[in-house]
Amino acid sequence: MLRHRITLCVVLAFACLCYADQLIVPPKWPELELLVEHPIDNMAEGNLSGIANCIDGLWVESDRADLYIYKLISQTNTSVLTAQAVVFKAKTVPKNALSLFNSLGNVTIGLLRGGIYDFEGISCDADGNKYLVSEAYLAVLKISKEGQTQWLTLPNMLWQQAKAHGLLQKTNQLLEGIVISPDGKRMWLAAERNKRGILTLIYNEQSGWQCPNEQCVLLVEGGLEHFPPAFRRKNRIDARDFSDLVFYNEKLFTLERSAFRICRRDLQASIEQCWSFAKEALQPQRQYLGYGMPEALWIDEKGAWIGVDSDITNQRVDGETRPIIWRFAAPEQGWLSTRGN
Repeated sequence: MLRHRITLCVVLAFACLCYADQLIVPPKWPELELLVEHPIDNMAEGNLSGIANCIDGLWVESDRADLYIYKLISQTNTSVLTAQAVVFKAKTVPKNALSLFNSLGNVTIGLLRGGIYDFEGISCDADGNKYLVSEAYLAVLKISKEGQTQWLTLPNMLWQQAKAHGLLQKTNQLLEGIVISPDGKRMWLAAERNKRGILTLIYNEQSGWQCPNEQCVLLVEGGLEHFPPAFRRKNRIDARDFSDLVFYNEKLFTLERSAFRICRRDLQASIEQCWSFAKEALQPQRQYLGYGMPEALWIDEKGAWIGVDSDITNQRVDGETRPIIWRFAAPEQGWLSTRGN
C-alpha cells in the first residue's frame, strides 16, 4: 500500500511539473484608463466581433451577420451609438482550405447559431475598402467603397505552412482577426488558439497575394494562462488566445481576450510592450452572467476601441444586453512608448 501511495505521489508531482511548464505567468502590465462606455442600439443579433475606424467612420461587424456590416452613428447628448446596417452580397463561397471534418463542423455551427461565414474581424484601407475574415471558410472578403464584393485569392502555401506549424487545427478555433495596411498591400491574420499565431501576406500586381519570402507564419504559441483575478469565475485557466489584430505606425497590436490585455509587437510579431484593461473591464457591474468577452480592437493616436462579444441571452450583471464598445485613452507616453514595462 505504501509503495502504491509513493508511486501515485510521484505521478502527480510529475503531472504538476508538466502542467507548470505550460502555464504562462506574464509580468504585471500598466492599466489603461477607460474614457467612455458606448452601448449600441439597433444591432439585434449582437455578437460584435470586429471594429475598424475607417475614413468614412466607425464600423463594426457581427459573426452572426452574413449580409451586412454596421456603420456607427453618434447620438446627441448620450454615449449610445446607433448601428446603421449596410447590406452587401458575398459571391460564390470560396474554395475551403479546411479539412472535411472542420468544414462539416463549421457548417453545422453556422446552421445552428446563424452566421454561415462566421466573419470574425474587419479592417479597411486608406481608400475606404473593407476587409472581412471568414473563420468558417478561412477566407477574406473585400468590400469596395462602392459596395462590390470579392473573395481574395490567397496562396495555398499560407494554409500549408499554418497547418505544418499546428495552427488552424480545431473547429471554431481558427482565424479570429485581420488587419490590412493603409495602402492595401500588406495583410496579417490572427489564428485564435490551440495554438495561436500570426500569419502574414503581401500583394503585388504580378503575383497577387503571396507570403513574403515564402514565409507565411510569423508566430506560433501554445500554453495556458490564468484569467485576471477579478474575473467572475475564479481561478479560471485557459489557452492563450488572440481575438483581434491591428496595424498602427508600423507596429502590430494584438487583443489577448482571456488576459484582458493589448500587446504591441514588432512586424516579426515579437512582444515589445503590453497594457492591461482588466481593472475597468472586470468591474463587477460590467461582467457577464454568461459569455461576454473582448473580441474587437482598433488603435489610433488617441486611444483604443474595444468591442465586447455578447448577445441578448448573455446579459451583464447590471442588466445591460446591448453590444458594448469601450473607449480607452492611449498611454500617457503614447502607444510607441515602453514606459511602464
